Amino acid sequence: MFLEFFYLLRARGLAVSLNEWMSLVEALDLGLAECSLMSFYHLCRSVLIKSEADYDKFDAVFAEYFKGIESPEELPEEFWRWLHEDTRERDLNDRPVPEEALMELEELLKRFQERIQEQKEQHNGGNYWIGTGGTSRMGHGGYNNQGIRTGGTGRHKSAVQVAGERNFKDFRQDNILDIRQFQMAFRKLRQFSARVEGAKTELDVDGTIDETCHNAGRLKLVFDKPRKNTIKLLLLFDSDGSMMPYGRLCNRLFQAVSKSSHFKDLKVYYFHNCIYDQLYTTPYCRKGEWVNTDWVLANLDSEYKVILVGDGTMAPSELLRPGGNSVFSLYNEEPGIEWLKKFKRRYKKQIWLNPIQKEDWEFVYGSYTLGIIKEVFPMFELTIDGLEEGIRRLLVR
Repeated sequence: MFLEFFYLLRARGLAVSLNEWMSLVEALDLGLAECSLMSFYHLCRSVLIKSEADYDKFDAVFAEYFKGIESPEELPEEFWRWLHEDTRERDLNDRPVPEEALMELEELLKRFQERIQEQKEQHNGGNYWIGTGGTSRMGHGGYNNQGIRTGGTGRHKSAVQVAGERNFKDFRQDNILDIRQFQMAFRKLRQFSARVEGAKTELDVDGTIDETCHNAGRLKLVFDKPRKNTIKLLLLFDSDGSMMPYGRLCNRLFQAVSKSSHFKDLKVYYFHNCIYDQLYTTPYCRKGEWVNTDWVLANLDSEYKVILVGDGTMAPSELLRPGGNSVFSLYNEEPGIEWLKKFKRRYKKQIWLNPIQKEDWEFVYGSYTLGIIKEVFPMFELTIDGLEEGIRRLLVR
């Protein structure tokens, strides 16, 4: 039963084992799905999905597989017109043929095709024809949650509708980050902060939880000396060109860092494709709005943590030849790769965050230069997992 659904789950990257699938089949045999698509949705998610991080991926697959049940393409155009009319009238004399309390999905679809052939006019209310309101299993706006919704918006949400809402997309570990997720990731850098001398006035949340547990659940507050920010961060953004599609994402990162209180000092500069003899002070990379890169290397000490953000894709000449980028390198005598290596030598901790999905790094246009840069800096995908892995790299002492 639904074997294609199993293969689709596996094809979309969900680690559903054969044992888990057989457990689902056993649950279906026991009637736990109650012949309801919504119950089947919840049953599948409970049995097959092991982490809330995969809920969104499961919702996408469920909606993809069962979308034909929600709105069959073969429904005649006249039916769509009937079903989308905003009417308050209800035909209470609709044909009173009772439905079984439980009906197999295949049988329900068969009945649906029969109704399409039989029905010749619009019906509202009732329990038999395809229409709006009432208790019929076919139509929309009614009270039967075990049928096929066609057109309109269900009064009681169907499983496919719920799956299509993608309510769990923020739980995905491979999701592109929003501002709060950035802030939560950067909080991990607080481990570099030092405790100041003085009274213990800062609530130790973890210590309080531990001591409360050891105290049989009775609250026991634990305090510690407050931290003093000692983190210095140098943030370098690739701007314009191929980075334009990621402008909003980079702006979120900038906003998260700017609002953070975890840094003793924060410096933000911009470059185009690669670092050359100037770093720009605005993302527009305008002539004259810059500082000399040598000045940055000389005045920002080696204790700065460096995060470079860019796709790493460019013409090879821009990375490997002196003056390879006539507009942004100003014909400097050193190629871009040498400037990158200067940052590598100067600073103890540095990472590169790439907005391109990791699985595409070897195939995207510009993969050659991306691969070279990846040999210089530890490179991580700009996702929740990628950023947290990068932060851990910065935390290694």
